Amino acid sequence: MSRIQLALRVADLEGSIAFYSKLFGAEPAKRREGYANFAIAEPPLKLVLIEGATGEETRLDHLGVEVADTQEVTAATERLKETGLATFEESNTSCCYALQDKVWVTGPGKEPWEVYVVKADADSLGKSAEGAPEACCGTACAS
Repeated sequence: MSRIQLALRVADLEGSIAFYSKLFGAEPAKRREGYANFAIAEPPLKLVLIEGATGEETRLDHLGVEVADTQEVTAATERLKETGLATFEESNTSCCYALQDKVWVTGPGKEPWEVYVVKADADSLGKSAEGAPEACCGTACAS
């Protein structure tokens, strides 16, 4: 299984949840304080909503590709390095209330992309630790 992830920073989390529930005909797969995500089957999409500042316009936080297992993250890391892209790797990282392995690259417009696997849903992990790329875990992550 693979699906594209789109993480949006939104000022009105509840209003955004209501809108995207109607748009995709689905309820969030996960909800936490300041965070919600939708696991949409068709089209295959992980939509992540991260609460931003009041009055702030919705903006792109980061993009990603969710994969099935750590081996796929490792293969993506090797492929990206072989093409000459700079990567930032994270293993067993606490991000968006889950345990994940991931690799980050940055696009030409400074858009952050991650290839990641959710290894475990872990309410006790909380939001991410320090030291990760600014676009994700410094504020909140996307899975």
